[in-house]
Amino acid sequence: MLFPDYRPRRMRQSETLRKMVRETALSTSDLILPLFAIDGKGVKNPIDAMPGHYQLSIDNLVNVAVEAFERGIPAVILFGIPARKDALGTQAYAKDGIVQRAVKAVKNKLPDMVVITDVCLCEYTDHGHCGFVDGHTVDNDATLDLLAKAALSHANAGADMVAPSDMMDGRVAEIRAILDENNFSGIPIMSYAVKYCSAYYGPFREAAQSAPQFGDRRTYQMDPANAREAIREATMDVEEGADIIMVKPALPYLDIICRIRDEVDLPVAAYNVSGEFSMIKAAEKMGWIDGPKVMMESLTAIKRAGADMILTYFAMEAAALING
Repeated sequence: MLFPDYRPRRMRQSETLRKMVRETALSTSDLILPLFAIDGKGVKNPIDAMPGHYQLSIDNLVNVAVEAFERGIPAVILFGIPARKDALGTQAYAKDGIVQRAVKAVKNKLPDMVVITDVCLCEYTDHGHCGFVDGHTVDNDATLDLLAKAALSHANAGADMVAPSDMMDGRVAEIRAILDENNFSGIPIMSYAVKYCSAYYGPFREAAQSAPQFGDRRTYQMDPANAREAIREATMDVEEGADIIMVKPALPYLDIICRIRDEVDLPVAAYNVSGEFSMIKAAEKMGWIDGPKVMMESLTAIKRAGADMILTYFAMEAAALING
């Protein structure tokens, strides 16, 4: 079809027409809000690089979860900042760990909210790496049992879903096995299957106090230059029993989200990470962009690329705009 027989502008003449032909619609049901739990009571420590976000004691975290649920956000994902750390990250799988207690509190107040837990060791180890460290090497296979123990402890606490983010090979199968063996076959796994070693994680590491104390995570997180490898990673996790496949980060990897959507017949999640959030907030503060419009355009782009759900620090703001 060519001009003048075809005039695409015909369908752009009013907001009503534009809505009628809109191909991608963002809903509050697409959003998952990340929250950071810390010990104490009445604690609300601001995260400097992430305006509007805080390390929250459980009482305050529950209040935020209630507000999110009232805005139509169906799920939260919980990260923990423990009171103490050690080489094995034992607080990650302690019965009375910070995330385990936060899960119980949220589920007690909001039984219908989906509570997802991040399963990793980096927030709980004194070295800041995502697994068991032998010298300066992260031992993949020795880490699997610790991750499985953490996932089981979250399920025992009442988590609705577990989300391993460590990027150890074989961890989805290990977690699926321990959940099934302990009568948690109904607990789904959202796998951080395609997690790149990204510079966009900087603000999160401040929030979660999880920066590695030596080296970096390039030996286990993916090389940002690789796309075909993403298909192999996702396929492996599907075969091991994952129920949702995640791509992280989101905006710099829209092409990867699109590829995964085409290759994988499972729900696809994307993590709109802290650096993506902070850059928009910083540019908005400088007056260089219209922050809310850029936020909504960015989230729409992530969904348009193929994400069924979006983990985002914009969840509360986006829900307010979606709800009008």
